Amino acid sequence: AYEKRFPTCPEIPVFLGSEILHESRSDDGAIHIIERSCKLNVDAPRLLKKARVEYVFFIQKNTVNWKERTLLIEAHNETFANRVVVLETCSYSVHPENEEWTCFEQSASLDIKSFFGFESTVEKIAMKQYTSNIKRGKEVIEHYLKELISQGITFIPRWTPPQVCGQKDERNLAVGHNADDVPLESGARGTTKEQTGSSCPPAEAVSPDADKLDADYIERYLGQLTPMQESCLIRLRQWLQETHKGKIPKDEHILRFLRARDFNIDKAREMLCQSLSWRKQYQVDYILQSWRPPALLDEYYTGGWHYQDKDGRPLYILRLGQMDTKGLVKALGEESLLRHVLSINEEGQKRCEENTNIFGRPITSWTCLVDLEGLNMRHLWRPGVKALLRIIEVVEDNYPETLGRLLIVRAPRVFPVLWTLVSPFINENTRQKFLIYSGNNYQGPGGLVDYVDKDIIPDFLGGDCMCTVPEGGLVPKSLYQTEEEPENSDHIRLWTETIYHSASVLKGAPHEIVVEILEGESVITWDFDILKGDVVFSLFHSKRAPETSHKEATLPSTSAAGDNMQLIDKTWVLGVDYSRMESPLVCREGESIQ
Repeated sequence: AYEKRFPTCPEIPVFLGSEILHESRSDDGAIHIIERSCKLNVDAPRLLKKARVEYVFFIQKNTVNWKERTLLIEAHNETFANRVVVLETCSYSVHPENEEWTCFEQSASLDIKSFFGFESTVEKIAMKQYTSNIKRGKEVIEHYLKELISQGITFIPRWTPPQVCGQKDERNLAVGHNADDVPLESGARGTTKEQTGSSCPPAEAVSPDADKLDADYIERYLGQLTPMQESCLIRLRQWLQETHKGKIPKDEHILRFLRARDFNIDKAREMLCQSLSWRKQYQVDYILQSWRPPALLDEYYTGGWHYQDKDGRPLYILRLGQMDTKGLVKALGEESLLRHVLSINEEGQKRCEENTNIFGRPITSWTCLVDLEGLNMRHLWRPGVKALLRIIEVVEDNYPETLGRLLIVRAPRVFPVLWTLVSPFINENTRQKFLIYSGNNYQGPGGLVDYVDKDIIPDFLGGDCMCTVPEGGLVPKSLYQTEEEPENSDHIRLWTETIYHSASVLKGAPHEIVVEILEGESVITWDFDILKGDVVFSLFHSKRAPETSHKEATLPSTSAAGDNMQLIDKTWVLGVDYSRMESPLVCREGESIQ
């Protein structure tokens, strides 16, 4: 029940999210340790504004001991760690005299070294947060216990010591745990093993320093890999562990980028680093929790999930011909449509993981069925096509190898015109997955029935299955936005309030940012990712303000690099006009610096 509050918990509003830094299990499976970075929104806006910090981060370590039947929770602050030390310890255990009772103990310590003269304020805030956490802790646990009971989970078998497994299949029943596994799921797997006559513990399919993947793990979660492909996956994952401090994607995700670049590690690494930075910058990891589609999309966006195809891939149906793309762009704008498309892709990955567990084999992509009945010249509206191309570019860069098959049915005569405009922007590997049917030749052998079970073919395509995908229609002009974003905008910004920017740094043309210090005890922070190449970071101080006429650097701006700014005048002399405040820091490719 406790694990269900991760990675986010609506029951705790100040808890904004978390990510796993490290996870390990003992050889016998009795001890499971997870260390997370937790993002909190503390009720101290003025204080945090003084320190130039929007959120605070805590490191939380949870240790489940199935043998001793205990849960130990240890937390300490990462933000302001050199000024304030907050330590909190909680434990759950079985009552020694009554096994039906759970004991709960909690303690905390606070050591304030210095905090810009706000030491007493910090102490009051900490005590307020601590008191609130104790009050809410029981309520949150009870909430998730009730949720488990509503799902029919009222009992988890006791942990038993491992036995020597005689059969390979039994030994590997629990192989392939990923970062999302929680103790409850381990217990559920234990039920399965008891039914098969084995009590083997969950095994770590992959260790950080492993030079070989478990064969059954590959077959169960990744699919067939050649020794070369397996080696590429291990090397790229090890590089990510070294540069991203353990905060790395799952093997399935890494593998998609390797496949998209034909297992060229350098190209795959560059593509993956760009994507990880993009996900961080625009908070894509939280889009399924944060994005709420406008009501207009529910009625006029003609797409939705519909069971799965014959290969077990999640099936998405898009009635593009019935969609008023021009009306949607004018009523919602490109950003809302892009967010919606990203949420569809995130949901698709989630459904792939679910189907992998359901069917017992790796499902890493989904199938899209596009009905073009009704496609006409209105769909070739230039700003709409431009928006479509931008969306395709974002999806191609960040969700490679997620589309298993694209079935296009009832393609009209105008389709070749649209295809000519769009196809050059689609990756060659992706284009090979397209199957296009004109007229009614999708019916019968060689058509949809080869890829989708007959009993789930939608009624509007001649099947017997009722499909809940909206029928669409024209968006009323009264819903159009009054002010449109200029058509010559080069970027889709997603979250316009993001504090991140992109820049290209070349020798002799640095990217410089001026920070005006208005208060003597201000705190300067920096946070950036190195996408490609190595960069030297320096911090200087000057009492002179840079001349605005010299700030523009003579570098071309690209969609990948962004804008470069050069502020220090070439006539300035180091040690005279400005001084160095920090030793130069060499930042390697792929590193994340805070």
